[in-house]
Amino acid sequence: MELTPITFLIVCPLVFLGALVDAIGGGGGLITLPAYILAGVPVHMSIGTNKLSSMTGTCFSTFRLCRNRFMDGKIVLPTIVASLIGSSIGAHLALMVDERVMKIVLLCVLPVAAFYVLKNKEMGQDGKQEVQGVLRYVIVTVAAFVIGGYDGFYGPGTGTFLLLVYTGLARMDVRTAAGNVKLVNLASNVSAFVTFFMNGKILFTLGLAASVFSIAGHYIGAGMVIKNGTKIVRPIILVVLAILMVKLVTELI
Repeated sequence: MELTPITFLIVCPLVFLGALVDAIGGGGGLITLPAYILAGVPVHMSIGTNKLSSMTGTCFSTFRLCRNRFMDGKIVLPTIVASLIGSSIGAHLALMVDERVMKIVLLCVLPVAAFYVLKNKEMGQDGKQEVQGVLRYVIVTVAAFVIGGYDGFYGPGTGTFLLLVYTGLARMDVRTAAGNVKLVNLASNVSAFVTFFMNGKILFTLGLAASVFSIAGHYIGAGMVIKNGTKIVRPIILVVLAILMVKLVTELI
């Protein structure tokens, strides 16, 4: 694919915006992946290149949370392993699916992902006691495998879905859940990136340029208050989703 200045002008600002959203409350993939598709990048190439920029940006927010000990170290290893395996399976499945089918899948998944991002305002703040013991390990590990698989296959909303499970089912507090979610999400990004890289589905020039904007977005977003940030990004997500829906429907007709 030939890259033009217009490609970078579309992708880079939206990747920055998506990274900002992701650092604040998750769901940044609802903006970053559509950015590549809107710029005319083929679907499989979009997913692979998006993994590159998302992976680099997530590294920074993950490091910041880990440095501040916002995590439960006991569940790190099993969830990371589960995420790596699940994401690899999901990425291989994505590569086997025809691009037209992928577009149809996108049309179905985007509204669902957006619904969860937009509807869940308060997570892990209801005062319920955390789930402990074997049940907790089972919940977070299964979630890491299944949602990690989704991340490898498609991706947008992965962090939000994980946060919903960790805070809703495992009943972890938001800060602890956020740290573990970032680690799991980073693992799934790395696994999917390797798979797409091995199959030649990454535009490195575009991905590396977008990575700079992703890092900046994560850095700035990490310092923002979640509630205020969420109010800012929701209208933006809706606009981007609407544009993508129109584009995909037009291409499928």
